[in-house]
Amino acid sequence: MRATYTNLATALVGMVLLTASMVQAQSTEPELKLLPAKAASSARQAEAQALEVMYAFMRSFNARDPKAFADTLLFPHVRIASGGVRVSPDAQTFIEATDFDAFAQRFDWAFSRWESIETVQADENKVHFAVVFVRHNRAGEPNATFRSLYILQRAASGWGIRSRSSFAP
Repeated sequence: MRATYTNLATALVGMVLLTASMVQAQSTEPELKLLPAKAASSARQAEAQALEVMYAFMRSFNARDPKAFADTLLFPHVRIASGGVRVSPDAQTFIEATDFDAFAQRFDWAFSRWESIETVQADENKVHFAVVFVRHNRAGEPNATFRSLYILQRAASGWGIRSRSSFAP
């Protein structure tokens, strides 16, 4: 019985440390390189709205919430990575294909964070962000860093991520 309590206590301590690491990493703001003040106000407003989607994307990813994660995307959604192209035709198909537990096990992943977000170009209906994100393991340590390009669009339903091109597997 004592071994069971010891294992339980060890697991609880691990969960507390992981939670503390996630809170610290998520409270760290990424380095932002945004449009200059002289840019068109419509582009700067679009950039701000698209940036909110980027933050919601990372929050829902770390929360392992497939529905909220899908809510940050526009469909059809395109992901270019691992030498291929994956097109998710609709939110339900995307949700059904999302397995955060398998992803976590495959990549020793506990959470991710934006390291940097740079606006490459923007107008009132579309924003391109060059990003760097970092994956962290269960100990809260960074274990992979990737560069990506995210393309966000304004749709009738609001802003969402239409496409991601990543060097991540």
